[in-house]
Amino acid sequence: MSTPVVSPSPSAPHAPQTPIAVTLPRRAPRNSLASVWSTHAYGTFAGEDGPPPPDTPLAQKCGRVDGVCCKDLKGEDERTLIDPDVVRDIVIGLSDGLTVPFALTAGLSGLGDSRIVVLGGFAELIAGAISMGIGGFLASQSERDHFRYLRKQTHARVERSCDGEMMREVYDVLGPVGVDEHTSRQVAMQLRKVEADMCAAAPPPSEEGKFDLGLWLKTLGRKSGNGKCANGNGNGNGNGNGNGNGAAHPEAGGLKWSDDVGLTAFLLKFGEGLEEVPARRMYLSALTIGLGYFLGGLIPLLPYFFVDSANTALVYSCILTGIILLLFGAFKTHFTGGTGGIGGYLHGAFSMLLVGGAAAAAAFGCVKLLEVQG
Repeated sequence: MSTPVVSPSPSAPHAPQTPIAVTLPRRAPRNSLASVWSTHAYGTFAGEDGPPPPDTPLAQKCGRVDGVCCKDLKGEDERTLIDPDVVRDIVIGLSDGLTVPFALTAGLSGLGDSRIVVLGGFAELIAGAISMGIGGFLASQSERDHFRYLRKQTHARVERSCDGEMMREVYDVLGPVGVDEHTSRQVAMQLRKVEADMCAAAPPPSEEGKFDLGLWLKTLGRKSGNGKCANGNGNGNGNGNGNGNGAAHPEAGGLKWSDDVGLTAFLLKFGEGLEEVPARRMYLSALTIGLGYFLGGLIPLLPYFFVDSANTALVYSCILTGIILLLFGAFKTHFTGGTGGIGGYLHGAFSMLLVGGAAAAAAFGCVKLLEVQG
């Protein structure tokens, strides 16, 4: 039995035909798609590769390693060092205080009376601390005067020298560290331009050779950023324009020479290795050396306050001073960046002990020799 075929009515509308399958568009290669965020160490935007643009702020140029800024990465031997100038003053004061008064008390102990040792040692301790402090102040003051004289002479030489000579001097400083001659020329011209602009902004001296305070304050209000310009008399303050004037970047940690800009400051700092000693540094040096000498000299004198016999007190003084010398030598090695490890600390400790012991032995031997001859 055949099935009848029903033909569609001519008047009925055609129903839309739905296809069984639709072909999807081909995927683009994965490596041609940009990432949602940058996968490059320096990248900031999606798809960026290579170093950041030149106009990117320096604070954003750091290439982070696993999300940690490179300046926060620690090495194997990371120490918190003290300012080398302060360490130098501490070493001078403590080393002299631990050796000179100790040598004096060791020599006076040959007399056998602790009272004489205490009086003589304490008098020397006070006089020595004052003398050492004044000596540190005068030494820093002489260093500052020396720098100011050289700054005046260097500035005068920069003003009277041609561009070619200044380019050669800058290249003599930068060339040995790998800077090419073309870059050195650009650095020299920029430094000379900055110094010329700074000196042009500085107020002229008055008839008496001193600066007009009102004119200086007006100049200070017009300019942003401070600088120093050495004029004919070696003194004077100028103001930079805030762009390329050597002002320390907030991330730079406040460089001590950031107020001195231009070619003169460059030649002094990087050519001669000199910088001006601040006024507070002179007083701090005097206080550090004097106080270090007093504290260092008080240690070997302590046993004589409690023991009547000078010879017995000398034994305790030697033991106490030896321990302090060992500890001081080890700490000095650590905070000055000396050779680390057990060997480095032992070398620093025993070298300090040998210096103090030799001084004390020499003083004690001289007193005994005088007693024999007497």
